[in-house]
Amino acid sequence: MDIAIVADSHDNLPIITKAVRIFNQRKVEFLIHCGDYIAPFSLKPFKDLNCDWAGVLGNNDGEKIGLSKISQNRIKEAPFVIEINNRKIGLTHILNQETFSDSRAGLDLIVFGHTHEVYVGRDDVLTVNPGELGGWVTGKSSAIILNLETLVAEIINL
Repeated sequence: MDIAIVADSHDNLPIITKAVRIFNQRKVEFLIHCGDYIAPFSLKPFKDLNCDWAGVLGNNDGEKIGLSKISQNRIKEAPFVIEINNRKIGLTHILNQETFSDSRAGLDLIVFGHTHEVYVGRDDVLTVNPGELGGWVTGKSSAIILNLETLVAEIINL
């Protein structure tokens, strides 16, 4: 099962739309967004996804009620743990030592955003940051497609 992981889309509607098109073409079965959508209108392209999705709020997401309503409560406060395909996945925007400190050992994967830099690494748990989908800070729009069986991550540059 392939899932898409994004973060920091920051209202960039053309790139969000492009990402959704790629995820549909690649037949991803779930999407995770690690925060910083910014405005509720930026969620409109996600209605075209051919899969379900979930996410967490980021530090720049001010209109939490609107984001929650338009996402049909798919967006939660961070940190948040979901289970997909028998894998426990911790979602957050800002990752620090306290995040998931009580439950880290039970997680198969931790996904985060905020830094706008791609990161795929393994300490005790596979940890992934897809970089920034919006591309405003680094000039690079990126996402990750991850196979949940093998835990192999593919960086997608948009």
